[in-house]
Amino acid sequence: MARALATCDMAAVLEGVRTARGWSQGDLARAIDYSQSWVSRVVNGQQSLTISQVHDLARRLGIPLHLLRFGGDPNQSGPVEKGVNTTKRRDFGRVVAASALLTTAAVPAEPAPPTGDHHTVNETTAPALRAITGGQRRMEATSPARHLLPSASAHVHLTEQMLTQAHGTPFHPELSAAASEASGFAAWLHADRGDMGSARAHYRTAVTRARQADMRLLDAYMLGSLAAFEADTAEDPHLGLDLVREAEHILGPQAHPTARAWISCVGALAHAAAGDSHAAARALGQADHEVARSVNTDPPWPWVFAFNEAKVAGYRALVYVRLCRPHDARRAFTEAFTPGTGSAKQAAVLQVELATAHAEAGDVDEAFRLAQQALTTGIRFESERVIGRVRSFRRRYSGPRARCVSDLDDRLLSLVTGMTASGY
Repeated sequence: MARALATCDMAAVLEGVRTARGWSQGDLARAIDYSQSWVSRVVNGQQSLTISQVHDLARRLGIPLHLLRFGGDPNQSGPVEKGVNTTKRRDFGRVVAASALLTTAAVPAEPAPPTGDHHTVNETTAPALRAITGGQRRMEATSPARHLLPSASAHVHLTEQMLTQAHGTPFHPELSAAASEASGFAAWLHADRGDMGSARAHYRTAVTRARQADMRLLDAYMLGSLAAFEADTAEDPHLGLDLVREAEHILGPQAHPTARAWISCVGALAHAAAGDSHAAARALGQADHEVARSVNTDPPWPWVFAFNEAKVAGYRALVYVRLCRPHDARRAFTEAFTPGTGSAKQAAVLQVELATAHAEAGDVDEAFRLAQQALTTGIRFESERVIGRVRSFRRRYSGPRARCVSDLDDRLLSLVTGMTASGY
């Protein structure tokens, strides 16, 4: 058992616990709240584990994490994963990519708190920090990310400093949640600027801090946000699906319908990006079921709106675009898309998706009109997220070179060179 703990051999650890306590495999499964078939696959080396699952199993079995060699040196300032015996990872089978993404986050271990009292942190600190993040989020709808990033980055630094001050106080969990929200917003801004590396690092931090806060809804929200980023922006649907599954496991079957509907829609997008139309349809069906429940009111924090039929229709439209079903996509967009509401940048993203549906349906003029509108918004807000999607739309179009196509080419070229195609 000592060797199994020291090398993170969870198959041997589980079997050792079962034998020592005189349990059947079913008893073990009930004790850790997993299915017997899942336990059997783990014990037989047929089931790969995420690092978060290892943490979860250790907690349920009462095994101190430092015995599993996940703790590392508490004063270590390097990545969290340095505490893992990497030479033994092969014994887990294929470690799910989602766990590698989360555990290799460059999140420094929290330093020891300063000596003296903690007079800088009290019950008002976390609400004040969260209010700042909320204000920045509202400004994002009408301001370029470039203008907000300096203050958002400074705010992340401030929340981390306050979190350090809160070490060992009752305020630490709530400040961890505030730090998670701040990092999640910074990730969104970096993604809008096209800085995917910084966006991913901040999303990782957001997930880590949410777990330190021990708030399941926030944990699932940040995992879902990271899943959407990987499946859509970073174009890695399989990694997105791994993250969605982990978020669903954390939420559990009793979670609020808004949370379950949203994560099902994120999963549907990832399935569609991977080309699995049947799985995408099942996920959308689950979302429909959740939004129809009578208790789907008063969305839980950190969600700010309840999911309804129109929201699901919007995701259904995006799924149809990815599955190359343009006519279905246009019908769904009609139900879901309301111009002039919400964030201008988000509306522009939807315009590009709708443009794709029109182009695939053969309505080229309308497709490029929508793309031009989206590009205007992208330029006004200096949003690489929007501009990049317009460029991708243009690359995918292979139809006749009409005047509307040449006009968009001119604008895209001028963004890079300051010249138009007709100037050559």
